[in-house]
Amino acid sequence: MTATGADTAGQDWFPLENAGTIFHNNSAEQLIAQAIERAEGKLTSTGALSVETGAHTGRAARDKFIVRDAVTQDTVWWDNNQAMQSEHFEALREDFLAHAQGRELFVQELFAGADESHRLATRVIAEYAWHALFIRYLLRCPKASELKGFSPEFTVVNLPSFRADPERHGTNSQTVIACDFTRKLVLIGGTSYAGEIKKSVFGYLNYQMPDKAVMPMHCSANEARGGGGSAVFFGLSGTGKTTLSSDPKRTLLGDDEHGWSANGIFNFEGGCYAKTINLSHEAEPDIFEASIRAGAVLENVVINDDGSPDFDDDSLTQNTRSAYPLAFIPNASATGTSGHPENIIMLTADAFGVLPPIARLTPAQAMYHFLSGYTAKVAGTEVGVEGVEATFSTCFGAPFMPRHPSVYGNLLRALIARHDADCWLVNTGWTGGKYGVGRRMPIKATRALLNAALEGRLKDVAMRRDPNFGFQVPLELDGVDAAILNPRETWDDRGAYDAQARKLVDMFIGNFEKFESHVDPDVRDAAPAIR
Repeated sequence: MTATGADTAGQDWFPLENAGTIFHNNSAEQLIAQAIERAEGKLTSTGALSVETGAHTGRAARDKFIVRDAVTQDTVWWDNNQAMQSEHFEALREDFLAHAQGRELFVQELFAGADESHRLATRVIAEYAWHALFIRYLLRCPKASELKGFSPEFTVVNLPSFRADPERHGTNSQTVIACDFTRKLVLIGGTSYAGEIKKSVFGYLNYQMPDKAVMPMHCSANEARGGGGSAVFFGLSGTGKTTLSSDPKRTLLGDDEHGWSANGIFNFEGGCYAKTINLSHEAEPDIFEASIRAGAVLENVVINDDGSPDFDDDSLTQNTRSAYPLAFIPNASATGTSGHPENIIMLTADAFGVLPPIARLTPAQAMYHFLSGYTAKVAGTEVGVEGVEATFSTCFGAPFMPRHPSVYGNLLRALIARHDADCWLVNTGWTGGKYGVGRRMPIKATRALLNAALEGRLKDVAMRRDPNFGFQVPLELDGVDAAILNPRETWDDRGAYDAQARKLVDMFIGNFEKFESHVDPDVRDAAPAIR
């Protein structure tokens, strides 16, 4: 029978009694050895494990579904999420169980969430040893005492060799990521891209946590050395979440997914999944060293004949990745928790070259920009994306938002007000012209401005009001070229800048129409306008 609103607590929806050999909670060392023995990957000259994912080198967004049933009917934002009928999911589950019969499987029992009062006990069943290694790094390993009697609340089954039948399973192709929030079960087939595993867990946490008054966030986070002064960094892949939060002068909490509760902020994960295209020791020494270290997993990174990784080669994909435990970062937090953030950073890669490198936001402007989620999709992050495309991804993570954005926006605004956090919009995109004409924002300038914000040095500097967006922009900062703070001055053709600014303002206004009935008047008034 199909699960609907019935209590499914404690029921095992994916029993393994008919599977072949099960490797239960193997260590990282064991999983690396098994991956090599099974020809899933090979060691690089530095000791990292190199793997390739085949046709899927990014998320398969059009192949992801949420089961629509009595529980999710009125709680999921269906305008943003594809529905799967319960009958199709049940057929899929039965076929997954049949496909698993007699197969070697790797089971990892882990926690999602560093805060013990809000963590999710998660079981991952994987066909590949390296997938088990990946999720062992990306989630949090229980203590030995916690593994005794471990009872999973959520299960992810990842069988890349499974091929879905669109007619029988209601899918769009042979690839499927099907999420049943009632049974707390995710089935992944037809793709070897490891990011689907962790994003499935994140998607469920995004659904579950607002009911507990916890804000789930697609963000990185760090804190001042010695504790306190924490900051969160919202942004899609490629906007700099990992790079900018990995600051040697600050303690890293995590690079992708966090929660904000009454206790403060906490990392959902136990590792990092960093983009490595054009990675260099000079620009990002901590991430570079972690990525080449023995034990790291290099996904779709081209390996030279001498066994060394070539981080500049994008012949497999622009979305090359490295997965490693947080312990590989020298200044990573051991607890994954911190107090309430003092600074909220919203990262955007403005492909039009209109936005300044940093701007201070009022609480209403912060909610406006959070709901807007303006950024750019970078080639390889999703199947079908080529070059760089300007886009609006609400909450800086629309693909992972099961609920309506207003749920997350109102939660965030209340937390910002309660804890008096400063809010900033940081453009890591283009300056001096749009994509293809201008250049990428210099990372040294971005870091200098960001450090000034985090250290409180931007509180007292003179600022101007941006004529298009109304937020406050610093006029100058020691060590930063003042011209870069006024984007219009970086363009050779000021008229072309004005035209692009008008175009971007119109895009913001058009995009926000769908949110206007869900927000207060002051948030609507925070919209950009040509002044």
